[in-house]
Amino acid sequence: MLEKQFNPDLLYNRIVHYYMDKKGYSIDKANAIAQSVVKREAQRRICKNDKCKHFSHDHIRNSETCLVLDCDCGKFQTK
Repeated sequence: MLEKQFNPDLLYNRIVHYYMDKKGYSIDKANAIAQSVVKREAQRRICKNDKCKHFSHDHIRNSETCLVLDCDCGKFQTK
């Protein structure tokens, strides 16, 4: 089973609108929050294997094998 691809633009827009519309934050504060959240989520989805560094959607979730042909990553690593 493949993981759905990470769409940073969609996440960024949803966060900015949430903090502006629901919380009443300024656009600068909402942008700063959205940037930090998107950065954290992107880093969370990158394989921590030094030889790999591919996104989690490039791995098969059940066997955690990397789908990139020239990559010898055997398992998606989170730490």
